[in-house]
Amino acid sequence: MYFTDRGIEELADRRGEEEVTLGWLADQLRTFVDVNPDFEVPVERLATWLARLDDEDDD
Repeated sequence: MYFTDRGIEELADRRGEEEVTLGWLADQLRTFVDVNPDFEVPVERLATWLARLDDEDDD
């Protein structure tokens, strides 16, 4: 189990029933990076990965 799994599980447990827009998520990621600039690269990678999930070229 990765360390991040605990945070992901907490997110699912606390907010799993909520619906959010991708615009809201983008705003939250921007705010997180503003407060935690050391995480800019990982957040950028996650956002890029999410944005490209349907790209067929990434097989």
